[in-house]
Amino acid sequence: MSESSCCDEQEDSKVTREDVRDFYSKAALEAQDSLCCPAEYDESNLSHIPEEVRAISYGCGSPVDRAGLRQGETMVDLGSGGGIDCFIASKLVGASGRVIGVDMTEAMLKKASLNAEKVAKNLGYGNVEFKQGFLEKIPVEDDAANLVTSNCVLNLSVSKAEVFKEIKRILKPGGRFVIADIISDRAAPQHMRDNRELWGECASGAMTLKEFIDMTRAIGFHGISLKKDYLWKIIEGIKFYSYTLTAYAPDPGESSCCSSLMAAYNGPFESIVCNGQEFRVGEDVEVDEATVKILGDAPYAGHFTITDPETEAPSDGDSCCN
Repeated sequence: MSESSCCDEQEDSKVTREDVRDFYSKAALEAQDSLCCPAEYDESNLSHIPEEVRAISYGCGSPVDRAGLRQGETMVDLGSGGGIDCFIASKLVGASGRVIGVDMTEAMLKKASLNAEKVAKNLGYGNVEFKQGFLEKIPVEDDAANLVTSNCVLNLSVSKAEVFKEIKRILKPGGRFVIADIISDRAAPQHMRDNRELWGECASGAMTLKEFIDMTRAIGFHGISLKKDYLWKIIEGIKFYSYTLTAYAPDPGESSCCSSLMAAYNGPFESIVCNGQEFRVGEDVEVDEATVKILGDAPYAGHFTITDPETEAPSDGDSCCN
């Protein structure tokens, strides 16, 4: 897909931003079982977080646990909701770090801000702030974040290309995003896309894996890695999966990766490092031609599956490109 066609793409659904905001305003007041996916958090990262935060935390994964946050880093969480991912990050980045949660729902922001005071008291320092805003116009300055996360929120946007542009704008050069989201095995038909409830439940607004990869590359990200976590549900024969997706903003000081090939490590170890890149079992990582050549020779030959996402569709296996 060309950059112009990708970046100019607009959702053709009748669902509006206001529909989504109303949907989640209600979810802030009363827990909605239909919005909950089986996301697992590291319990050691939750001890400082009030129990009521968990009751209104909706998501499909744990992007913060997988982001490799370091002391002193700045993280921006999009669609922060009740704040659970921000509060986990607060402990990981420490007193010298900074965490910003962005949400458009006043009811969610109010609850998150109240709990931020409790979290600060439990940790002995406060480094979390919440801002009201939209994913398509993030209220954060340029080059501010080392990491941008979102947890089952990107699919709710009615203009996803604008969200990717904004993520790139606020990331520092070489910064990364880690997104847990719902990916469908094929595009939802129009009648599903016009269904406000299905959109609000993170289904009918989901992208396909090819759409996600094409859009991410067109905006200028590289170093894409993809991890299929589980099959969430099937609606009208369409399979909706939970994925964790990672990519990096270009750094003018480093050579960028322009390859469209993906390498999936098949084992037998949990992970290995080759040519400066880490490969985990079942996780597809974007690679350049030099790395592909290395992986095709001993001792790596036979342990990797190399695919071109432009021509090969994802399978139903643990890895999206087996």
